[in-house]
Amino acid sequence: MKKDTQCVHSGSYRDSVTRGINTPIFTSSAYEYLDREECPYPRYFNTPNQDAVVRKICALEGAEDGVLFSSGMAAMSTAILAFAGSGDHVVMMDELYGGTHAFATDEFQRLGIGYSFAATDAESVCRAATGHTKVIVIESPTNPLLSVIDIRQVAAFARERGITTIIDNTFASPVNQNPLELGIDIVVHSGTKYLGGHSDICCGVAVTSRDKAGRVRALARHLGGSLNAITCYLLERSLKTLALRVGRQSENALQIAQFLKGRERVRRVYYPGLPDFPGHEIAKSQMKAYGGMLSFELDERQLDASKFVTRLRLITPAVSLGGVETTICAPAVTSHAKMSAAERKRIGITDSLLRLSVGIEDAGDLIEDLEQALMEK
Repeated sequence: MKKDTQCVHSGSYRDSVTRGINTPIFTSSAYEYLDREECPYPRYFNTPNQDAVVRKICALEGAEDGVLFSSGMAAMSTAILAFAGSGDHVVMMDELYGGTHAFATDEFQRLGIGYSFAATDAESVCRAATGHTKVIVIESPTNPLLSVIDIRQVAAFARERGITTIIDNTFASPVNQNPLELGIDIVVHSGTKYLGGHSDICCGVAVTSRDKAGRVRALARHLGGSLNAITCYLLERSLKTLALRVGRQSENALQIAQFLKGRERVRRVYYPGLPDFPGHEIAKSQMKAYGGMLSFELDERQLDASKFVTRLRLITPAVSLGGVETTICAPAVTSHAKMSAAERKRIGITDSLLRLSVGIEDAGDLIEDLEQALMEK
């Protein structure tokens, strides 16, 4: 099945009692245990609503199995800790999502896990590995600079050395990029973003091989980051329109990136779909489209970023991303606020950088809003 069909049909639980076409919401936290191999329980990550969502995402990503979590960070942290422990070493990219970066700097030392941050290119990531490296964590495109890394090169390097690779595929979504096909071991999504897509749920998922999913699930049962049945239902409902939403968002983002690139008060536009963007050719080789996220840097001599945001009439200043509505934020004070100013400066996150999560509105309306905000004196 093609992506559009998978979004609608894969994973759905067929209700033989009412013959309804939607997966029922199984609200029970207590199930009968006699005459069954495994008793469902929400914290065991094996209830019907959890399974339905996992099967759909696995179909979209080409995975054998996965685990559904209550947040993207629960998915990422559990996936890492399932394969790295005391005495081990983890390689992480500089430009990882701020929450993942903070998880490493705040917790790894206490857990006895060594770690190194590498520049966002395959050569640097591979060079950072040591004899003790058990996990490599990458992200492509990155949050918020939209940098692209050669996924195949990192995956091949790690596979030869028995290192488990994990990628944050949130920005791309399963519609635009499938890292398992490129050799990655585990794909993580913050489902709060594109998978949920309506800015109303919080969830995460890790999908992989059946064997590795078993290790992730075993640790997850101890940590307890499970998702309730009603949120599972909302997520499954949202996934049915994922391909439609992401397709429109990707088209809109490309138009907006092209518009911003020619504006006098915009110093730089970060979007993999622009032909002169560093990494464009790599993105072209591993992505089906370039996604609905972009960032741009204002010329602070002409226009203050905080003032620009307040001038917008249609686009909403808000945290998170991936919803049907277009939102904007300054990463320096939101997603990457936990990083030190020096660290943000080192990797290129300036105070004038704005991250745009492009929605499904009419692209012309969004461009008009950006233009009037840029023009105001």
